[in-house]
Amino acid sequence: MSGVWVFKNGVLKLDDQSSNQRRRVLVHTPTNEVITCYSDLERMLTSLGWERYYDDPDLLQFHKRSTVHLISLPRDFTRFRSMHMYDIVVKNKNLFEVRDV
Repeated sequence: MSGVWVFKNGVLKLDDQSSNQRRRVLVHTPTNEVITCYSDLERMLTSLGWERYYDDPDLLQFHKRSTVHLISLPRDFTRFRSMHMYDIVVKNKNLFEVRDV
């Protein structure tokens, strides 16, 4: 996590305005394809054995039967942030990476 730690009014918090200026993208490394929509991501995840859950109408969720992992994403792709990208990267080693644009 990058940014500047700021101490204000007795509270220490991360001021990540500088990190928000950098745009990040999720890249499928075998094809070098940038994920630009959920339909592309869902296609790649299902090909890797992830199954879609339809329990929560506010989230897109994927589960892999052979693991305890669950990927939860906001339904609106414009709210897809780097923390969601890194979650996908950690749960799919060597298949995705996050890049600065």
